[in-house]
Amino acid sequence: MFAFVISRILQSIPVLLAVALISFAMFAYVGDPIAIMLGQDFTEAQRAALVADLGLDQPFWVQFTRFALHAAQGEFGLSYRLSRPVADLIAERAPATLELAFCAAAVALAIGVPMGVYTGLYRHSWLSRAFLTFSLIGVSLPTFLIGILLILVFSVWLGWLPSFGRGDTVTIGWWSTGLLTWSGIKALILPSVTLGLFQLTLIMRLVRAEVLEVLRTDYIKFARARGLTNRAVHFGHALKNTLVPVITVVGLQLGAIIAFAIVTETVFQWPGMGLLFIQSVGSADIPVMAAYLLLIACLFVVINLIVDLLYYAVDPRLRTGRGRGGH
Repeated sequence: MFAFVISRILQSIPVLLAVALISFAMFAYVGDPIAIMLGQDFTEAQRAALVADLGLDQPFWVQFTRFALHAAQGEFGLSYRLSRPVADLIAERAPATLELAFCAAAVALAIGVPMGVYTGLYRHSWLSRAFLTFSLIGVSLPTFLIGILLILVFSVWLGWLPSFGRGDTVTIGWWSTGLLTWSGIKALILPSVTLGLFQLTLIMRLVRAEVLEVLRTDYIKFARARGLTNRAVHFGHALKNTLVPVITVVGLQLGAIIAFAIVTETVFQWPGMGLLFIQSVGSADIPVMAAYLLLIACLFVVINLIVDLLYYAVDPRLRTGRGRGGH
């Protein structure tokens, strides 16, 4: 197990270097951060001094090498727009994004898995057809449109929930959370539903397909022939064998939720990393944009490693095959 983890970490190093190079190269020639930082009235001497201070007069490979070495130490330089360390900006915004992402994932799992199980076991019922129709709507509508519709209904028409912001937060150490205040919980409902709706429908359809596939297998037929009740067959045998593909999708979708929370955070003005990235694009803030993409790549690497370890824990065939290989 330890050797497996080490090998995956070593394999991830070239991936992260490639992502760092691509992200840095993509943004190195986007916009003019010097003009944005200095404004309209500046002299050539001021421009030259700022270019030298930021190291933008160095060749591209020198700039990238310096960025990569500092990134390996958790330092991403100064934000061109805010003149603050990028690591501090991301640390301030990360709690909001992670809280939103995990709540959206919890909503998707808590609703999507039972709906998928029900539509798989009772696929001819009218409720199953209603769930499938709902899933088509969730897959078809873009995220920003879902957010706008929810704001229109629950904020403008009904006035039940806030349309923007994070509400009141409580700081615990370096972490800030809105889950401990009523206004923070209310502010979290609409963004988390908006962000989790697509994942909910995807999980529901995946679980349904896996349940239908498992119910056709020989060992389920054998379990029925032994006289086991439907409850024992469904929940004791069938559901356990749907875990592996569900773990894959849930793990990757958690990374996707965090990575693509940009749209939801923009619609609801949620003060997370996605909104910081969008604001940085408008001002050609290269260090923030490159750091964001690099952190997202690190996140996917970690999630893939966790998914592989869960495979190992859930599927006994992997442990058996590994043990036989050792003999």
